[in-house]
Amino acid sequence: MTEMIKHHLNDGLLMAYSAGTLPEAFSLTVAAHISMCDECRARLGAFDTIGGALMDETVDVAVSEGSFEATMARINDVPAATESPAAIRSKGVLPKPVQDYVGGDLDAVKWRSVGMGVKQAILPTSKKATARLLYIPAGAAVPDHGHRGTELTLVLQGAFADEVDHFGAGDIEIANEEVDHTPVADIGADCICLAATDAPLRFRSLIPRIAQPFLRI
Repeated sequence: MTEMIKHHLNDGLLMAYSAGTLPEAFSLTVAAHISMCDECRARLGAFDTIGGALMDETVDVAVSEGSFEATMARINDVPAATESPAAIRSKGVLPKPVQDYVGGDLDAVKWRSVGMGVKQAILPTSKKATARLLYIPAGAAVPDHGHRGTELTLVLQGAFADEVDHFGAGDIEIANEEVDHTPVADIGADCICLAATDAPLRFRSLIPRIAQPFLRI
């Protein structure tokens, strides 16, 4: 999978993920990409190491009584990792971080039609940003749109092309206010993506604008 990935996370996103400052929807998308990409996982490890070194240099502060025991209890509640990210990823179309939100693989997704054969499933995350799974039939297009914030789109199956480039499985597109595009799924296979946005999209066509509040896009 990794050798096929051409579009990666930038340093800003990896550092923010390492520091724990991303909105939940963005953290989920970054975690899903990392589970598919050895290169970004290695870069994240480097940022984690730097962050750990900086913490070692900080001034000690007093903590509340029982904080150590509470922290250890939370650590003990986390199940131990028994498989590599690559092995976990190979068990389904959805990466393990996404499966944890869905409650399974594709057969557990509760799709909702958004028109023209395109379907979505909004995942339960905090209100600071929205994460959704998108199903785009082969050859179909997502309506032309721009952005009022940042949009991360991770391809999980199939591929799509837009005005920026071509994105295959494992690739992540980072779009901001400067990007206007019309993603079109490749003819060969239906495209499934995980998309995270921190602001409503900016549609040009009337019908998508009317439907936007109901579809939460």
